Amino acid sequence: MCGIVGYVGGQRALDVVLEGLRRLEYRGYDSAGVAIVHQGELATEKKAGKLANLTEAVSGHTVADGIAAGSTGIGHTRWATHGAPNDRNAHPHLSEDRAIAVIHNGIIENFAQLRTELEAAGVEFASDTDTECAAHLLARAYAEVPADTTSRLAEAMRRVARRLEGAFTLLAVHRDLPDVVVGARRNSPLVAGRGQGENFLASDVSAFIEHTREAVELGQDQVVEITPDAITVTTFAGAAAEGRDYHVDWDASAAEKGGYDHFMLKEIAEQPQAVADTLRGRLTEHGEILLDEMRLSDEDLRDIDKVFIIACGTAYHAGMIAKYAIEHWTRVPCEVELASEFRYRDPVLDRSTLVIAISQSGETMDTLMALRHAKEQKARVLAICNTNGTTIPRESDAVLYTRAGPEVAVASTKAFLTQLAAVYLVGLYLAQVRGIKYADEVSAVVEQLQRMPEAIAEVLKTMEPVRELARDLAKSGQVLFLGRHVGYPVALEGALKLKELAYMHAEGFAAGELKHGPIALIDQGTPVVAVVPSPHGRESLHGKVVSNIQEVRARGARTIIIAEEGDEDVVPYADHLIRVPRTPTLLAPLVTTVPLQVLACEIATARGHDVDQPRNLAKSVTVE
Repeated sequence: MCGIVGYVGGQRALDVVLEGLRRLEYRGYDSAGVAIVHQGELATEKKAGKLANLTEAVSGHTVADGIAAGSTGIGHTRWATHGAPNDRNAHPHLSEDRAIAVIHNGIIENFAQLRTELEAAGVEFASDTDTECAAHLLARAYAEVPADTTSRLAEAMRRVARRLEGAFTLLAVHRDLPDVVVGARRNSPLVAGRGQGENFLASDVSAFIEHTREAVELGQDQVVEITPDAITVTTFAGAAAEGRDYHVDWDASAAEKGGYDHFMLKEIAEQPQAVADTLRGRLTEHGEILLDEMRLSDEDLRDIDKVFIIACGTAYHAGMIAKYAIEHWTRVPCEVELASEFRYRDPVLDRSTLVIAISQSGETMDTLMALRHAKEQKARVLAICNTNGTTIPRESDAVLYTRAGPEVAVASTKAFLTQLAAVYLVGLYLAQVRGIKYADEVSAVVEQLQRMPEAIAEVLKTMEPVRELARDLAKSGQVLFLGRHVGYPVALEGALKLKELAYMHAEGFAAGELKHGPIALIDQGTPVVAVVPSPHGRESLHGKVVSNIQEVRARGARTIIIAEEGDEDVVPYADHLIRVPRTPTLLAPLVTTVPLQVLACEIATARGHDVDQPRNLAKSVTVE
């Protein structure tokens, strides 16, 4: 996820673009850059790090400079996917003749093939990004379009867009077109802003809300051209199209949150797209799983005889779920450890041990120190991380990036679901390399995974009763969570979210442990959330959880049941029933977690707490 802004009009483009980028910086803060067109020149500036670095770099320019005087421009804040977060890989990227500048949000899946083609034709690349391919392709397409063609840059963009695979929003400017910005959209956000004598493009309306509240929603596989007086939309095929006009009635603060009251709510809503982005482009045409960086050979992985997963907090719960999948698919013993405890108990590690380190930020100090201890013992390390170029991925032997984009709220939501998708991919990768699963078997599971974003979206559409329930539960003194198998870590995650956000006593238990002590906590009216496994999985397990629900209900508990569609056995024992789509057992946490996120967020809101910044907590724990 990146922030992109385009402007054409009568104002100084640099000011408009920088202001827009400031409002979008939460979407990407690895680097930032701008490209401004003025009097046949294309001026660019880009810097790694926060937007402040770019602002400082352009502050010395005078109005005599093109970058300061031009009235057409594009700007970008980057969340790195391909290539480390540095000046070299920052956007915009230029064509070889430096006539075209391109910025990009998303992932071009076939970039390796395109890059090979371009390099064979003599193109020299200046970055490690997938985006640069688009810049060079656009320049070649522009040269092929007859010079007298109306909307020549838009036609070139259509030709390029038809060749690209994956998810992308592209914006481009040409030095010879002082009043034109062109954009293309596929599976990535892009909206136009309609002004008076000026028009805008952005990944989010917050970028231009100070200038206009009139917006144009663009559809899938569409190209848009803006000039000071017009917004023209076509399909990738070149047919005329119309965007949907709408009025933005949010204030600037709400606009940054996409109209949601909190970033956490926005990030919960982004989960279908985030999981889809994690999975996108992971399967080759031969049915093989692809990781982002791999410095281990297949032979190294075949030698693995034990797996340790190290993580903290929510990531630890993702690791607990990973254990079920990895052991089931690979038949290799797998242990899950709190990173803060790992090195202090002197674990037995050697070259045949694979350590999987899970961290959203890539800088979690407990996890980093555990990773370094594992490396000292000669273990192999694979990182699952959301942030490109951070310390944990750099010090690992292999990396899979979750591509969830920035997560602003302290309590993790979309990072957790994308970590789940990632650990499933790692489990399948190990099974494939070790010969436990054939390519067609891996492809079948990946296809099941690829249907999960739609299932998550279905859950999100049915959350209003959960919100009502949350407001009713806000005065409760405690909430207990029960689960079995992969439902047990989900119960732990549900309890953690409630503790983080609502400052309530909440505990998650393995349902089978009830009679070994926790059932003593049940009193009249105690809310108990039960995550019920599918009756189509291990039937005995389903029946046991239903029995656990009966046990707590008989003692006065108020039962809140999460069960899949069609499970009628739970109906007589549910005071509140939350349905989720039927899914394969191992993948169920991707849908059963979502209602618990919403429940915790709404309870906290009803109790008057700041859900984005809970007390005493930080987004990334960088000290031990």
